[in-house]
Amino acid sequence: MCAAAVDVARQAALEVAGPDGLGAHLSCDPEDDRVVTHYFTCTHPGYIGWRWAVTVARAPRSRTVTVDEVVLLPGPDSILAPPWVPWSERVRAGDLGPGDLLPTPPDDPRLAPGYTAADEQPSDDAEQLRWVSEELGLGRARVLSREGRDKAAERWYAGSGGPTDPVAKAAPAPCSTCGFLVRLSGPLGTVFGVCANEYSPSDGKVVSFDHGCGAHSEALLPKPSTRRAEPAEPSLDPLYPSSSDDS
Repeated sequence: MCAAAVDVARQAALEVAGPDGLGAHLSCDPEDDRVVTHYFTCTHPGYIGWRWAVTVARAPRSRTVTVDEVVLLPGPDSILAPPWVPWSERVRAGDLGPGDLLPTPPDDPRLAPGYTAADEQPSDDAEQLRWVSEELGLGRARVLSREGRDKAAERWYAGSGGPTDPVAKAAPAPCSTCGFLVRLSGPLGTVFGVCANEYSPSDGKVVSFDHGCGAHSEALLPKPSTRRAEPAEPSLDPLYPSSSDDS
């Protein structure tokens, strides 16, 4: 009886969808004993592929079908919003604007406690300086961890400041031999520096030692030749005979 109660289901859907939002009956699916869901096409603009689902039921030993609920559900061809993603996973490089704040989680794997001095080259002087700074409260709470440093190095090396950039491939020499390269400190300073040439497209940016550009400090103009030009051989113009021929 529930499967045959199409008119009962249609009337219930009509009260919710309105005469302009209800289309043809599509199908019905059994949910349980004496419980069936009827599906109708939704004709509201913007809801292509959606279906009105009307669940009807019948009590035991009863011949009356009642309506349980009417809901609008997406079909297999419906246009849906993309899955929700937390903001921390949606943020991309370049999204941060003036006045925006990007909180860093306490367990960020890119960072390590400042007392570890993970972003410095190990040395006796660095160890002593670390303890003095900690006692005076001058040290940073957190510094780059090894994971954070490795990720930064991979990102920089694969980016526009690395050796695979078209500008670098056409450069006359690498940045490691350029006088405008300012070396970084710490472990990153073994591979990267900062360009200080205002005419370079990388001015003020991190570049790898094997990066390069046309503004290299040793990209000098060729020296002018000191060889003297040989005088041209004298010749006679056949269109203008010499004065000796006229006499």
